[in-house]
Amino acid sequence: MSVYDRRDLGLLLLRLGAGGVLAAHGTQKLFGWFGGHGIEGTGQFMESVGYKPGKASATAAGLAEAGGGTLLALGLATPAAGAAAAGGMAGAATVHAPNGFFNQEGGFEYAATLGLAAAGLAVAGPGRLSLDHALGHVFDRGWMVPTALGATAAVTALVVGARNRRLDRAEKDEQAGLFDEQEALFGE
Repeated sequence: MSVYDRRDLGLLLLRLGAGGVLAAHGTQKLFGWFGGHGIEGTGQFMESVGYKPGKASATAAGLAEAGGGTLLALGLATPAAGAAAAGGMAGAATVHAPNGFFNQEGGFEYAATLGLAAAGLAVAGPGRLSLDHALGHVFDRGWMVPTALGATAAVTALVVGARNRRLDRAEKDEQAGLFDEQEALFGE
C-alpha cells in the first residue's frame, strides 16, 4: 500500500493549478472558449506582435498551452508537457517584456510565473498522484527532462529570434520611411 506524502500532494496541487490555467488559456486560443478569440483572432494578434504566420503561431501557442497544461494537470509525459508549456510562456513573456515585470502594467510577470512552474514540474516530476506514476513512468524517464527542455529551448530561441529580427527590420523600415518623409517635406 502506498502512502502519499506532502510532496505528492503539493505536486498534485501545483500540477492542477498551473496545468489548469495553461489549458484554459490554450483553449481560448484554439477554440475561442472562456472569452478567447480562437485561431482567427489570436492569429491576427500574433501577426501584430511579430509572430508570423499568425494562424500557425496561434495554433502552436494554443497546443503548447492546452496540450502541455492538460498533460501537466494529469501528470502524464511530464517532461515534455512542462517543456512545451514553458516554451509557450517564454514566447509570451517576450511579447510582454517591453512593459516591464509587473502584470498590472502589461509586463511579463504572469507568463514567467506559469513558464517557471511548468519547467519546475518538468524537472521535479509529477509525484505519485499522477498518470506517469500509474503507468510506471514510461513517459517520464530521467533522460527525457534535459532532452525535452533542451529541444524546447532551441526551438523557442529560433522562433523568438526570428520574431525579434522581423520587428527590428520593421522598425528600421519605419524609421527610413520617416526620414524619407522629412526629406520630402523639408527638401533636405
